[in-house]
Amino acid sequence: MTLNNAAGPPGLRRWLRLCIAVASVLAVLTVLIGAEVGGAASAENLSSWAQAVFSAAAGGVCLWRSRFYTGRARWGWVVIGAGVLSWSAGQVYALVEYFPHAGDLPVPSWADAGYVSMLPLVALGLLMLPSAAQPLAGRVRSVLDGLLVAASVVLIGWVVVVAPRIQPSDQGAGFYLTLLYPLGDIVIATMIGYMLPQRRALYRCSADLMFFGLGVAGFAVSDIGYAYLGMIHEYQAGSAIDLGWIIGFGLIIIGAARPRDARPLKSEISPRMRASGVLLPYVAVVGALATSVTFHITHGHITSFVIWSRSVMILLLIGRQVLTLLENRELTRNLEARVEDRTAKLHAREQRFDALIRHSSDVVTVIDADGRVTFQSESMQRVFGYPAEVFVGRRYTDLVATEVAMRLAQAMRQVAVQPYATATLEVVHTHQDGRKCPSEVIITNLVDDPHVAGFVLNTRDISERKELQEQLVHEAYHDPLTQLANRPLFLDRTATALKRTTDLTVLHLDLDGFKRVNDSLGHLAGDQLLVQIADRIKGCVRADDMVARFGADEFAVLIEAASNDEAETVARRILDDLDKPVELGARHIHVRASIGLAVATLLDESELADGAEQLLRHADLAMHHAKAAGGGVFTSYRGQMREGLVERLELENDLRAALENRELRLHYQPTVDLDTNQVVGFEALVRWPHPTRGMINPMDFIPIAEATGLIVPLGRWVLEEACRQSVEWTAAAGGRPLKMSVNVSVRQFDQPDFAETVAAVLVETGMPADRLCLEMTESVLMTDTEANLEQLVRLKALGLTLAIDDFGTGYSSLAYLRRFPVDTLKIDRSFVERLGVLAGDTALTDTIVRLGKSLGMATVAEGIEEFGQLAALREMGCGFAQGYYFSRPVPPDEAGRLFIEGADTPVRTSA
Repeated sequence: MTLNNAAGPPGLRRWLRLCIAVASVLAVLTVLIGAEVGGAASAENLSSWAQAVFSAAAGGVCLWRSRFYTGRARWGWVVIGAGVLSWSAGQVYALVEYFPHAGDLPVPSWADAGYVSMLPLVALGLLMLPSAAQPLAGRVRSVLDGLLVAASVVLIGWVVVVAPRIQPSDQGAGFYLTLLYPLGDIVIATMIGYMLPQRRALYRCSADLMFFGLGVAGFAVSDIGYAYLGMIHEYQAGSAIDLGWIIGFGLIIIGAARPRDARPLKSEISPRMRASGVLLPYVAVVGALATSVTFHITHGHITSFVIWSRSVMILLLIGRQVLTLLENRELTRNLEARVEDRTAKLHAREQRFDALIRHSSDVVTVIDADGRVTFQSESMQRVFGYPAEVFVGRRYTDLVATEVAMRLAQAMRQVAVQPYATATLEVVHTHQDGRKCPSEVIITNLVDDPHVAGFVLNTRDISERKELQEQLVHEAYHDPLTQLANRPLFLDRTATALKRTTDLTVLHLDLDGFKRVNDSLGHLAGDQLLVQIADRIKGCVRADDMVARFGADEFAVLIEAASNDEAETVARRILDDLDKPVELGARHIHVRASIGLAVATLLDESELADGAEQLLRHADLAMHHAKAAGGGVFTSYRGQMREGLVERLELENDLRAALENRELRLHYQPTVDLDTNQVVGFEALVRWPHPTRGMINPMDFIPIAEATGLIVPLGRWVLEEACRQSVEWTAAAGGRPLKMSVNVSVRQFDQPDFAETVAAVLVETGMPADRLCLEMTESVLMTDTEANLEQLVRLKALGLTLAIDDFGTGYSSLAYLRRFPVDTLKIDRSFVERLGVLAGDTALTDTIVRLGKSLGMATVAEGIEEFGQLAALREMGCGFAQGYYFSRPVPPDEAGRLFIEGADTPVRTSA
């Protein structure tokens, strides 16, 4: 049956109003019929019509209720409604026959067919209604119980009431038909009595059947009175006895109209109620038999009705016992099946538990309160090599090491104070082969558990876990390539040493030119070199000194209990040892290093809080000074070095602010065509007029911009400003073309979107791409050549010109020049300034010019300061030139005048 909330509070209120209305009508009818208002004939007519109307209404409400259900519930209420309507049909027939003839109908008549039909139809409908899970035999047994109770009541009534008063002439078909009505009422009432607890276990409330049962009880009262009065020939239609039928149908109307409940209420039937339901038929039968026996003893004979009634009761009892036997057999069969299934599950569970224990990685041991082993899993032999039988029955503490026994005993005393308490500890067991096995033991107090009655020890071998932990700790604090300590471990050891003494020195070592090894020979060769370098450094220090690798080509050494002179001796020894060539296969690699030394005694009190970091920072600063000195030397830290670092930091902050506030300026150095002596282009050079320091040399702030990454936004600003200025000058010169050259740094060239940035600047400024030249050094091109080639191809696709600046000072080869899409070679000033002085340098410059021509590249000579240099370059066929001979880098207004006037003679201006 589908439950819903179709009848909420509004439906319940409507039902209450219906109850009040029905009760009011019944009360009026009770008064009118009971008091015979208007005479006996009026009471008779009122009673007959009331029975017809109320029975028809009750049948209609039952059919109306069926539409709220589906399945068996719907058909059950339909059949019940049909049964009630059949009674109404009999009453209507009685009315039709009664009014014309003004007399009582004979019994039996066609009206009795309608009355009698109600009994089997209502019983069938009740059997069809769903209730708690109940087999068919149980439903049939409820009918038999009802028949037993009814037969018993009829027999008792016959013996006590009927037999003393009935005459032989009255025992006809009509008489027995009148007895059938109360008999059916009792059967139906008994069925409802059995169904009510079942339905209340399934549904929230069973008010519908409860009112129906009360209505059937009202029928039973009227039918019993009708049978008795008919037997003594005193029944009169319209008497008070008719009120039982009217009130019964009114109760059926109230029950069938009651709203359905929204939620099921799971409630159990009490054992006392179950026992009462089982014993009720037997109590009724015993009462009937006792009454019949008493009648027989008292009167000395027994009537045929009593004999037949007792026979029917015996048959009903036999049928009930057969059904009970069938139910018991089915129950036994189900119980046996459940027991077998439960037994199989228990056996499977035991097998599974045994397999899990046998193959578990844990060793399970049960120790009783006396300390003796009552159970030992077979995994003991697999994990620790001992057979399980060795432990059973013996004291566990006698079988393990003394220290382990003491710790286990202490843990068991700890958990013994509380049932199911646990304790976990780590001990070291000894394997049968003698090796030590770190183990984790979990002790659980199950002494109060009757199935265990002891302490349960779950022991597992954690050797692999310990080894993994040690490996992870080692990897966390050691360099994976050289197996030296890493930076965190070095700092930790340094901090620990500083707590003991300040008599220690830190050496920070950085290899010189290591990147060239990686670039030329590959990273595998570089790694092999680092391993050999690490071994050499370890060979130069004492066993107690700590050597660490910080990554790449940086190493550090911690020297304790040594003076500054001793530390310098170690640094000199390392440099001397590294000066020897390193063999990498068939190659011999010479490696130099720069070393910075920092002594703990130079730390200020303010630096002692993070002394390890400060000491390493000092050594790093000293190392950079050694590298700036040319490398291959060591330098000790001095306080002035930090001042220089602070000055560099201040300069970096000022540079960042200058870039944000647009305080930087561009100066332009002209490029002269040596054939026409005309200015054909400029090279844009950034200048920084500091508000307090004055003009700062680019060699001072460009490296800072490179190191901090500020060169990327700085380079974009230079590119935008130079292109904008070029477009402005070209327009002012009437469209005369101007080639603008802009230097590109390594950091800019490494940006993956550099080509897109250049394209965006060209679009924003309106600069023709073919009038822009990007200059880069050979070192930019020689690192990561494949990626650089791809970058150059993207730039070249924009239509601009590419130039190699300071050509001749790097390591580019002819093969690279042929691969790269370069348009211009700029001859470094170091070659130009020696023209006419050394014949070899003159020949080298001439070779560069010829090389450019052979490759189809233009050549630009830088740093021309004398006429002799200019004449030599013209003779060589160099196409373009720059230098102080023509002009120093000048501000935009002077550069614009120089270009617009189209000067064809050198113009000297001050910088």
